[in-house]
Amino acid sequence: MSETAIELQATNGFREATRFSASSPDKIHSVKVARRVDKAVALLLGAAALLSIVVTTAIVWILASETFHFFQHVSIREFLTSREWTPLFANARFGIAPLVLATFVTTGIALLIAIPIGTVIAIYLSEYASVRVRELLKPTLELLSAVPTVVFGYFALLFVTPLLQRIYPDLGGFNMLSAGLVMGIMIIPYVSSLSEDAMHSVPMLLREGAYALGANKLTTAVRVVVPAALSGIGAAYVLAVSRAIGETMIVAVAAGMQPRFTVNPAEGAATLTAYIVQVCLGDAPHGSIAYRSIFAAGASLFLLNLCFNMVAHYLRRRFREEY
Repeated sequence: MSETAIELQATNGFREATRFSASSPDKIHSVKVARRVDKAVALLLGAAALLSIVVTTAIVWILASETFHFFQHVSIREFLTSREWTPLFANARFGIAPLVLATFVTTGIALLIAIPIGTVIAIYLSEYASVRVRELLKPTLELLSAVPTVVFGYFALLFVTPLLQRIYPDLGGFNMLSAGLVMGIMIIPYVSSLSEDAMHSVPMLLREGAYALGANKLTTAVRVVVPAALSGIGAAYVLAVSRAIGETMIVAVAAGMQPRFTVNPAEGAATLTAYIVQVCLGDAPHGSIAYRSIFAAGASLFLLNLCFNMVAHYLRRRFREEY
């Protein structure tokens, strides 16, 4: 290499070094600002996570403390075995069984509607519908979950109940059947949307392998796609159960607020959430047994949902497939 070429390279290197040194303060400042922003975002996200933990802890603490004071006056044996729940009467009884049974009856009716229809819709959206139909139908179904539940409640009371009374004339104005049917319609989007997401995540290679063996779409969907997405589908079912158990306004409006120990869906009965609404709208003195009974009912509802969430977590871990 000639001396002229060496001098030219040295000159160019000196210019690049000069340019970098001139702009380095701006770059260093930009790096510092970016680090400060990252720290601020991390602190903000950490504060949000901490807030959720604090709120959950506060809820559990309030439920636990008020329920503890309730059981200082009511025996656990009576609470679990008695079939009468009349905390607002002079001769009070504190058997939680009528509220729990009514909750299970309405939830069971809702699941009989939501699970088959939601699963069929999910299979159609995942395996049969075109992209355009899926993009149109799925958001439309999800709009059902945006409808206020009090609207569903009055729909059950003023439309579904009179319609059922034409078939069953002895059906009462308040009944668990209409409440359960409308609640099932309400939770269909939870089942269909989450189940479709789980089915859609199944690799196409599994479907192509089934097609190569001569299976049609229905056989592939039922025997290949559904088993492969079973963990997500099971989680969708459990979420629907939790949503139905925690529903308030539909059962409060359409099923009535009279606690009854019955499994007859044609009769009206108060659920756990309906009783909480009833007492909160009443004149129960603060600190009384009747007032604290809503926390006992709330604690029962909390434990039920916790159990179902634990089941959902187990199903996800037990049947989860990684591709």
